[in-house]
Amino acid sequence: MMKIAILGSGSIVPDFLEAVSDIPELEPAVILGREKSREKLERLAQKYSIRRISYDYDELLVDPQVDAVYVAMPNNLHYEYAKRALEHGKHVIQEKPFTSTLAEAQELVALAKERHRVIFEAISNQYLPNYQKTKELIGTLGDIRLVQINFSQYSSRYDRFRAGIVLPVFDPKQSGGALMDLNVYNIYFVTGLFGKPKEVHYYANIQKGIDTSGVLVMIYPAFLCVCTGAKDCRSPFSITIQGEQGCITSSEATNQYAGFCLAVNGEEPQEYALNEGRHRMYYEMRTFADMVLAGDFEQAWARNEHTLMVMEILETARRQAGIEFS
Repeated sequence: MMKIAILGSGSIVPDFLEAVSDIPELEPAVILGREKSREKLERLAQKYSIRRISYDYDELLVDPQVDAVYVAMPNNLHYEYAKRALEHGKHVIQEKPFTSTLAEAQELVALAKERHRVIFEAISNQYLPNYQKTKELIGTLGDIRLVQINFSQYSSRYDRFRAGIVLPVFDPKQSGGALMDLNVYNIYFVTGLFGKPKEVHYYANIQKGIDTSGVLVMIYPAFLCVCTGAKDCRSPFSITIQGEQGCITSSEATNQYAGFCLAVNGEEPQEYALNEGRHRMYYEMRTFADMVLAGDFEQAWARNEHTLMVMEILETARRQAGIEFS
């Protein structure tokens, strides 16, 4: 049994708790937050049978009963809280985006290796059965020519942003923006299938120093990829991978990927829905538990290399768009 401390009480935390409720090897043992969030923390603790609420990270870090921390803080705090956890011998589950900068990510990965601990980015699509099946089937499409992905949803916080109330997801001081919040899933989806692109170009709609929407173009040696992510407008979700021998399509967002269709030229299309109705975060947390309990550091570090690739793409794109984080 691995006892986990949850850092934060934002909207992603209930999703995490729902997912780990089906993994008996993971026990949410304590939740950390600020005094002003006491009521929210108490509701979460009661609903998910979390025995303890903490307001002191220093105290939590020296608690021998805490084996790992789940960092669900604003993006700009990921690096600091993860680093301190690793320094105190804890494993780390890091919400996306991994850190604000590539240099921070490189430092955390090096520290995890030095301390022989797992640091794991919670990026759901990489572990879904539908995604694993897509990796198996991608070769049936022949040479890939075009990839197009759209993950756009109108943010419930956007109206307040326009009115001058800047919440973390739209705050450059807190490493927000559509690239870091939504397009990051698209980048992982594509690079998990095809690896690192040879060129990256980001064209963003900038308001108040942050990208509220944008189009990322990744150029591969034989095909082009366009990834759209928006928080200031919406459209149907879409995933299209086009090859000379067929295509894979989906109307799902890249963080859920609950189903897809394979259409090979001259054959009847085949529908796949292999996620078994489980919470989208279940499979990534199942993987984390298995890696830590088996001491499979080689797999953890290989996944860290993918994280570093994505962080490099994010940093290149952000610089092209003139987005500066504090």
